[in-house]
Amino acid sequence: MDAITADLVAEHDSLDALVADLPPEAWEMPTPAEGWAVRDQISHLWFFDDRAVLAATDPDAFVTDAKELLASTGDPSVAHGRSVAPAELLEDWRAGRARMVAVLKGLDPNARIVWYGPAMGARSFATARLMETWAHGQDVADAMGVHRLPTARLRHVAHIGVRARPFSYSVRNTPVPDGDVFVALDPPGGGEPWTWGDAAAPDRVTGPALDFCLVVTQRRHVDDTAVVTDGPLAEDWMRIAQAFAGSPGAGREPGQFK
Repeated sequence: MDAITADLVAEHDSLDALVADLPPEAWEMPTPAEGWAVRDQISHLWFFDDRAVLAATDPDAFVTDAKELLASTGDPSVAHGRSVAPAELLEDWRAGRARMVAVLKGLDPNARIVWYGPAMGARSFATARLMETWAHGQDVADAMGVHRLPTARLRHVAHIGVRARPFSYSVRNTPVPDGDVFVALDPPGGGEPWTWGDAAAPDRVTGPALDFCLVVTQRRHVDDTAVVTDGPLAEDWMRIAQAFAGSPGAGREPGQFK
């Protein structure tokens, strides 16, 4: 847990550096997520980091809370950020994420943690929080017109993206097609490709790790990336890929970031 939580902290710090010195009015900048400003992205992370602590420490209370959340109207995850000043939201997010990391570090890596999608092992759970932080950080970076340098932490995001292939179908009430898809991604800075699956599989997804991560977190349409799909299974998956829990995401329109 020490290794994944260290990477999680690094991802937190990367996003914190983007927003720490923003003037209050800049927190109102619209992001690519429709109806969401920068403040909403940070509020969303604060909200679900808080729920992550609840899930890890009191699963019964989390299940009750999750039912109430799913039955609620609107989006409670952005309510707090819209009710406090940006400086207060920033401090709340910092305190909440530190509390979450402290809890995660103390867990057995194989402990099962309930969540809004399938339950996960504690290490995978921490990885999912890193993925969420990176993805919402991308929305903030896009709003600011900032290009973030990709890091080796993308391997965590890519791993969840690959593992979530069955979920991408189940969340749409669609059977998972039979057959494996081999994934080979070029890591930031070069080196040996990151690979998953059977290299002999006829269906393949290849390309830059960054682009794959942008696709599976639905921050870019696959047509606007250098991701290459070979075979119908690969092409179909990349059209609906979803690494995050919750309802099927709308994703981004093609051409939005060309």
